[in-house]
Amino acid sequence: QVQLVESGGGLVQPGDSLRLSCVASGIPSRIVVMGWYRQAPGNKRELVARLIINGGRTNYADSVKGRFTISGDNAKSTVYLQMNSLKPDDTSVYYCNFQPLGKDYWGQGIQVTVSS
Repeated sequence: QVQLVESGGGLVQPGDSLRLSCVASGIPSRIVVMGWYRQAPGNKRELVARLIINGGRTNYADSVKGRFTISGDNAKSTVYLQMNSLKPDDTSVYYCNFQPLGKDYWGQGIQVTVSS
C-alpha cells in the first residue's frame, strides 16, 4: 500500500519560513519525479516545484522562484520544500507528488497559512 505523509505545515507570519517534508512508502518502482503542488479554495491545483531525479533538474512556479527550494532524498523516498519569505498569497493546502514511470501518487495535503 502506497502512503505519502506530509509534515511541517502550519500558521506563520509574512516573511517567515517553513520546511515541508513528505515521506513515501510502498511505492513499487523507481521514482522519476518528486514535486509539490498547492491548491487554495476556489482555485485549481498548481505546480509549486518539482525535482527530476535523473540529473537533478528543478522547476518552479514563477510566484515562488527565489523563495522556495525543493530537494529530495531518493534513497529515503523523501522530498522537502523549503519556503522562505512567505507571503499571504502562499496560503494554501500543499500536496506532495511522487511519479514513478506511468504512475502518480499524492499526499493527503497539508495546510500552510500565512497571516499577520
